[in-house]
Amino acid sequence: MKKFYKNCPVVFIALFVFTTCLFSGLYAKAASQYYYQIKIYHFKNATQESRLDAYLQNAYIPALHKAGVKNVGVFKLIKQDSLDRKIYVFVPYRTWDALENTDQKILKDQTYLDAGKDYLEAAYNNSPYTRIETIITRAFVNAPVPNMPDLTGKKADRVYELRSYEGATEKLHASKVKMFNIGDEMAIFKKYGMNGVFYSEVIAGSHMPNLMYMTTYNTKQDNIDKWKQFGKDPQFVALGKMPEYQHNVSKGESFFLYPTDYSDY
Repeated sequence: MKKFYKNCPVVFIALFVFTTCLFSGLYAKAASQYYYQIKIYHFKNATQESRLDAYLQNAYIPALHKAGVKNVGVFKLIKQDSLDRKIYVFVPYRTWDALENTDQKILKDQTYLDAGKDYLEAAYNNSPYTRIETIITRAFVNAPVPNMPDLTGKKADRVYELRSYEGATEKLHASKVKMFNIGDEMAIFKKYGMNGVFYSEVIAGSHMPNLMYMTTYNTKQDNIDKWKQFGKDPQFVALGKMPEYQHNVSKGESFFLYPTDYSDY
């Protein structure tokens, strides 16, 4: 290494050190981004719902906590489809390795196996759900970790809004991701106290290219009022007029949820 520096011009050495530090910094920042698993349990009746609640509350969430996964969210739709009801489970993982291996790890936990026996050993003709849908997302660079919302309203009245923004092409989708990060759209949410739990890009799921994020509110009226403020904000209006951010959402969906009594959120 000494010979390398001795034979190199000073400018080249400075450039080499700067580049190394830059990429090391970017890697460190990227490495700190969380991965989120959103599991959607589809069920059809109250019996299945009760079994799912029992499993999640008494077995799965305690096992995740024991395995080092903190702040797991469990939510239900405020208005359920009578034919296809859903429970949303939000699991934040610090690393890809944790996402990939935690479920296998908890299968070795006898307490989990005992508490979740009804669910884990359900018969083929007596399933506790109709199917499971799984979405994997990666936290945005400028919002690398999840946040606990600062809410004061009663838990039963709270509204958790999960939003999904699909893009017509990968390039247009990248524009919307840029709008959140470089355009700092997330700062506008913070400005109006919209309590973002997470902001992320979908890396595996049935709707792609896509990004998903969750904001939270004390009540439904709080949700309505703050979105009105958001839509009129000068920074947001200016962002919407910029050429590089045109037509970058082909389909937007909002899912209005409330937290279960046993949800960490």
